[in-house]
Amino acid sequence: MSQAETVDVGGRRPQTAAGFLALFRSELHLTFRRLRTKVLLGILAVLPVLIGVIVKLNTDGPREGGGPSFIAQTTQNGLFLVFTALAVALPVFLPMTVGVVAGDAVAGEAATGTLRYLLVAPAGRTRLLAAKFTAGLMFCLTATAAVAGAALAAGAALFPLGEVTLISGDTIGFADALLRAVLVAGVVAASLAGLVAIGLFVSTLTGSGIAAMAATVGLVITVQILDAFPQLDAIRPFLFTHYWLSFSDLLREPMYWDGVLKDLGLQAAYVAVFGSAAWARFTSRDISA
Repeated sequence: MSQAETVDVGGRRPQTAAGFLALFRSELHLTFRRLRTKVLLGILAVLPVLIGVIVKLNTDGPREGGGPSFIAQTTQNGLFLVFTALAVALPVFLPMTVGVVAGDAVAGEAATGTLRYLLVAPAGRTRLLAAKFTAGLMFCLTATAAVAGAALAAGAALFPLGEVTLISGDTIGFADALLRAVLVAGVVAASLAGLVAIGLFVSTLTGSGIAAMAATVGLVITVQILDAFPQLDAIRPFLFTHYWLSFSDLLREPMYWDGVLKDLGLQAAYVAVFGSAAWARFTSRDISA
């Protein structure tokens, strides 16, 4: 067997032409086979069901005051439970789960001792980091799909379906609204890309998976708090959480893209900056764990 065909831990082949795909498949398997990942996805799937049940019970019982427009619309059309669930999950639940997975990506393997064997061939480090980042993006997509899919099922079971009245007051058919739900879910998943890059960078700074996960989640909470202060208007547009809820502009007719494009551009900038920092740290790091 030649050096170019050397197989590392878990059947990964960082030196072959198809090495990235092999690493990517291995990272997906490593990420989604963990009990922790399954539990996190399960919690995300239960969240929309709880929201739907609470809204249903509140609708059937006495009502006092009002609520967010998404929740009010949910009682009229179950498809709006998708948007409600994403609006609730995005600020807290989704970033926390992504922070756990991204923060553990490198540090977790360093702690278990498997990372040292994966880095025997230095040329494979860039591919390995890219595979971990891509697997993190796939987790973002899966986590968002878990929320949206469970919300759609719960909304269909608890509320009527049909034509959807957008927050702009316009009415569109159910099929068009379903396509918008898919679009919104895609935007939400992409909005977490910057956090994946940040989590990977933090993960390269320590050999403790728990420390990396805690630091990443703590950073999300801190940035969310900073984003809530109007006195920090000068820096708020540069915080990676600032435009997360801009997907609501896609529920207008016509769709308003300015906020969404700012969000995606900001995420791309965070990926470039923290992805480069993670690469610089990871490719020069001496792994002793």
